[in-house]
Amino acid sequence: MAGRFTPPSRTAVRGGWTGVARATGQPAVAGAAPGPGRPAGAGGRSRTWAPDGPVDLGLTLGPLRRGPGDPTFRTTPDGSVWRATRTPQGPGTLRVALGDGGGRVVAEAWGPGADWLLEALPTLLGAGDDPAAFVPRHRLVHASHRRRPGLRLTRTGLVLESLIPTILEQKVTSDEAYRAWRRLVRQYGEPAPGPALPGPGAGPGGSGLYVMPDPRTWLMIPSWDWHRAGVDSKRSGTILRAVRVAARLEEAAAMALPEAARRLELVPGIGPWTSAETLQRSNGAADAVTTGDLHLPGIIGYALAGDRDADDDRMLALLEPYAGQRHRAARLILLAGPTPPRRTPKMRKTDIARW
Repeated sequence: MAGRFTPPSRTAVRGGWTGVARATGQPAVAGAAPGPGRPAGAGGRSRTWAPDGPVDLGLTLGPLRRGPGDPTFRTTPDGSVWRATRTPQGPGTLRVALGDGGGRVVAEAWGPGADWLLEALPTLLGAGDDPAAFVPRHRLVHASHRRRPGLRLTRTGLVLESLIPTILEQKVTSDEAYRAWRRLVRQYGEPAPGPALPGPGAGPGGSGLYVMPDPRTWLMIPSWDWHRAGVDSKRSGTILRAVRVAARLEEAAAMALPEAARRLELVPGIGPWTSAETLQRSNGAADAVTTGDLHLPGIIGYALAGDRDADDDRMLALLEPYAGQRHRAARLILLAGPTPPRRTPKMRKTDIARW
């Protein structure tokens, strides 16, 4: 998606703000309590926003979750989505839930980044997305699209938080990448601001959520801890090169897709696969189709043409009718579920931490 990421003003959004400077003094979930190091009464800020159409929180924000146990992301039994992140104003925690039968979104935020997170709430939930521009061209895509009217493409406006876990996912299984992300964030990140959450991983006096390390901290991780996390020197080296130019990479969130991809791919070790996976999240890029993936061409080829041996060129040809919306089309195909029968062994796990 083209255009600069500019969070909406407080007066420009239906629903507006509620209690912007409010100190709640109460936990946001039953049984919660203020976290460590925060005096009682230092509550969060809140906002209510009315979207112009249905929003499915799980489908919209799900791509930001890096596997089960992601220390930066949590869903709770009441349907709320919790997210800890590092904003330009500092660490922040955001809780998002639906109210009034789904007609309103109620959000609370804590920490130095609270105001930034609330300002960016509509864009995070797809206010800058244009689902109406999508026209299904295949029966399967049409059915998937009809069943999921609340799918919006999120736009975080934050590049590094999507880039680093994407680099960890290069050339390894998802399980290996998720394990590395969990270990590094919990070891080198910082506890997220806000109330304690119920459920696994909360622990006494803590929320269980963590904010990922800042660029300086990533640079200080010793080689043996990368190794213990199962991250080889190629991926750790790419992350270190990226965080050295973090400010320049964050500028890509305000760029059109071609320019943003070029900016990211200037860093050695970042190619089209990594830039597309990152910009889908940071920029809400509806046309950022992922190339170079081990499975995606076969899945799309099989779903649209019965061709389980499709390569990138064949996949791009099949997605050509969705030009401008190819990422949305690919997501709807993946959500539809048909996958080609497996004919090769699963990718071998390579746990270098045991070497």
